[in-house]
Amino acid sequence: MKTILVPTDFSAPAHNAASYALNLAKNIRTGVTLCHAIKVPSEAPMAAQVPWPLEDYASLKEEADQELKHLSVTLRHEVPFEKIASGHEFIGTHSATGEVTDVIRNTFEEQKCVMVVMGMSGEGAVSRFFLGSNTQEIINKSTFPVLLIPAEARFRPIFKIAFATDLSRGDIELIHSVASLAYYFNAELLITHITDDKFETGDDKQKVDEFLKEVTCKANYPKIYYKHIKSIDVMHGLDWLCEHGVIDMLVMVHRRLSPLGQLLGFSYTQKLSHHIEIPLLMLPEGLPAVHF
Repeated sequence: MKTILVPTDFSAPAHNAASYALNLAKNIRTGVTLCHAIKVPSEAPMAAQVPWPLEDYASLKEEADQELKHLSVTLRHEVPFEKIASGHEFIGTHSATGEVTDVIRNTFEEQKCVMVVMGMSGEGAVSRFFLGSNTQEIINKSTFPVLLIPAEARFRPIFKIAFATDLSRGDIELIHSVASLAYYFNAELLITHITDDKFETGDDKQKVDEFLKEVTCKANYPKIYYKHIKSIDVMHGLDWLCEHGVIDMLVMVHRRLSPLGQLLGFSYTQKLSHHIEIPLLMLPEGLPAVHF
């Protein structure tokens, strides 16, 4: 059974993300697993040399499991659903000791999840669940789709999904994956390419035509459209798209930063996640085809 993984620290942004994930799961016919990483105190002097008592591990896990159970019950009342035909529980829970990124990765692989849905705080940074890690680490280390849910974003039917591309050939496979998500909602899939005024030559237009031709052949989804956005730079173009594009979800490919890019700052994905007000689906570069 396909599953959406929802990491939680039991904060309000994480609860909102879990609610969104549950509504999304109902539409794409998957289950949901609520996951919590148990952090053992490690800041104290000599912490690495002093064994942590096993009974304390057990106590922390029992407390985490109780909170996960309570959250599961609360969500069941907030988002009514029917049992999955196969007899599996719609909402599962899992807790484990370790670093957040490790727990997420291991749980994702063990349960064969299709995506991770995470909450963001009001300021756009990933919620306090990720203290000790950070947005950059989560995004850079992920090898799976990550859907970021802003604190004020509520689930609503998805009518239009925008996929921001630089026309890299690797994006074609990812657009095919996103089309499988759009299918459940009969949503439009808007392929957007952001450039400055210099992108006007015949060679540029030919590149776009060839890219879209391959997309059409690969995705085989009838509601794919293309829009070229002129802007002074990519970030301004992405901001315009989010504010005026009437879209319900933005999809971006996170490309690993070069050493120079690491020196200069965050990627476009990371910068946008700091202030976006709609769900942002991040797909790591080179991700194999995913069928949601």
